[in-house]
Amino acid sequence: MSNLRLILALHNHQPVGNFEGVFEAAYRDSYLPFLEVLERYPEITFCLHTSGPLLEWLVDQRPDYVARVRALVETGRVEILGGGYFEPIMTMIPHVDRVGQIRSYAAYLEEVFGARVRGMWTPERVWEQHLVSAFAEAGVEYTVLDDFHFEQAGVAGDDLFGYYLTEDEGRLLKVFPGSETLRYTIPFQEPHATYEFLRDLAARRPGATVVFADDGEKFGSWPETYDHVYTRGWLNRFCDMIVGNKEWIASTTLGRTVDSTLPLGKVYISDGSYREMTEWALTPERNRAYERAARVVRQHDRSAEIKPFFRAGGFWRNFKAKYPESDEMYARMLGLSGRLAALSARPDADPDYLEAARRELHRGQCNCPYWHGAFGGLYLPHLRGAIYQALIACHDALDEAEGKAGPRVELEVGDFNLDARQEIRIENDRLVAFFRPAQGGHLYELDAREAGVNLLATLDRRPEPYHQTILDVIRARGSDERGGGDDKVVLKHEGLDDRLVYDGHPRKAFVDHFYPLDVTLDDLAACLPVERGDFVSGAYLARVKREGKRVSLVMERPGLVDEHPIKIRKTVEAAAGSPTLEVRYEIEEIPADTRLRFGVEINLAGMAGHADDRYYATPSGERLGTLDSRVDRPELDGLSLSDEWLDLKVGLSWSKPGGLWCLPVETVSQSEGGFEKVYQSSAVIPHWEVVGDESGRWEVTIRLAIGACRPRPAPDVDAAPGRMASLAEV
Repeated sequence: MSNLRLILALHNHQPVGNFEGVFEAAYRDSYLPFLEVLERYPEITFCLHTSGPLLEWLVDQRPDYVARVRALVETGRVEILGGGYFEPIMTMIPHVDRVGQIRSYAAYLEEVFGARVRGMWTPERVWEQHLVSAFAEAGVEYTVLDDFHFEQAGVAGDDLFGYYLTEDEGRLLKVFPGSETLRYTIPFQEPHATYEFLRDLAARRPGATVVFADDGEKFGSWPETYDHVYTRGWLNRFCDMIVGNKEWIASTTLGRTVDSTLPLGKVYISDGSYREMTEWALTPERNRAYERAARVVRQHDRSAEIKPFFRAGGFWRNFKAKYPESDEMYARMLGLSGRLAALSARPDADPDYLEAARRELHRGQCNCPYWHGAFGGLYLPHLRGAIYQALIACHDALDEAEGKAGPRVELEVGDFNLDARQEIRIENDRLVAFFRPAQGGHLYELDAREAGVNLLATLDRRPEPYHQTILDVIRARGSDERGGGDDKVVLKHEGLDDRLVYDGHPRKAFVDHFYPLDVTLDDLAACLPVERGDFVSGAYLARVKREGKRVSLVMERPGLVDEHPIKIRKTVEAAAGSPTLEVRYEIEEIPADTRLRFGVEINLAGMAGHADDRYYATPSGERLGTLDSRVDRPELDGLSLSDEWLDLKVGLSWSKPGGLWCLPVETVSQSEGGFEKVYQSSAVIPHWEVVGDESGRWEVTIRLAIGACRPRPAPDVDAAPGRMASLAEV
């Protein structure tokens, strides 16, 4: 039988900020046992990509594993693949960062493994044709995508088994199609299924090259795979199959194939990713429509002919439209990248701090929390928190590179979240705050600089396509005396159906509500439509003031409450050296003999929800429960939220005593282990029954102070008078 080249390419990855226990479990269940098995089969070669965050952990915690891989590299059994150092989606980051991440990781890999890196792993196989230029500029010769990419470009059938040239602006790159068939047979079907596929291909296409390229975690870390792959011997049987058929199956690598064969031709590859990713990027409505259409295609008697022309149409960049929280991280990252590029051109910038900023920027580009599919991703607060920690560290290093030091305060106006509107950034040496007047006058990012925490790394609750699956399973199990339903669906927590409520507004800070007088905490927890005003997401007019060591932002909106014209003015003040934001609310034109229920919603994230050392407390020190508790108090004048593990405390106080509601914001999301609830943030809502004075006015001042659980004295700051300026003047 004719020869066939089989390339096994493994991608091992753990994201920036993942828990130590997850790194350890993946090493124990997947990375180490896979290596131990392959070491016993010297006839089998493979390609290995290990992402930067994981490799740094391995070098530090498991150097013996790294040494064993290096030994295989030295004997030619393993080809090391490069990529972006911190596994960014390459289309998401600027060209300079693409090239920088690839080059810096190649240098690190060559230092660790002692071999020149020629090929790279394209993260999540997210592709746009312009990437050719960046990859080639960074020294990459070849990469792997999915056969799905090639099918969308018109390459199909047996033409998918080899590699192709592609080009951008005169730069060339070699690209291999990875087999979707093998992604589903390895390791989920018996080795004979792969044998049959390869045998038929070799008979039809002598000399073909077939590539399996997929996650290494599916060999032991994914649910139920450890027993299947190792205890029950799947991997040994698979290797035996390859070795037992070595007269016609040639185990090889990407580099050797490039060196010994010619490309099958030239192709220009459509924008895309692997098939499943293009489905996840769709909105729930479009996803359901796609599933209906896909079912029709699968059932059609000419399905094989139709399938290559059928696609979901999802585009990775639309995750930023689907999830505004992803877009906020992206815009923050992009702004820092631009600032770094500008500072790098200045001869007076400190190069050491610039390099520190560049590394933290690259760390903040790790892809996992920027999207969501079959894994937690965006829904995991510790991963979003790690991105913001890196971006805050980048911001701090850039300040150092510019020579900024000591107590200071700045106010800048610009389109910081890329919505074609003007936002305001207020920062001093203790905090960075971003306000968006055009959307409710919300505070949408608040960075505690010393702790490295964005206290507004929140996440809204929204419909996901799989939520209906949860409801269907719970309904089926509840109606089946035997506890039926789909036994393969894992519900990791009870009562998930009760948590499928969706937010009607962004879960940010200083969100202005008018409620019915008899509204309850239960009404708010159920997301009932109780809003009586139009201030929650309405546009505010804004002007700013700079006055010595203080800055102010004044936002005003004339709106309606129960058809009554009402005006709100909220003034935000910050001072040099102070960890406090002061927000003064003035409500005007309150009708006589009218009582209003006014509440200010402040969501706070970045802290754990259910742990004894994360808690609410009154100003007198009385603990009110963990941060995932509900709190309903008729009268308080303040509250603190503490996370002793982070040594972070947020103090809130208001000048007029009022009622207080607190509730956890918990999402229901999909992960590799099943469906789960995840604590995202705590909503703190002080509220008052408002009656206007003789002139129809009412006011209250709210102070938000960031500190440590062990308080430190704040510097004394003097203020000088200043003039008002409109946004147009700034």
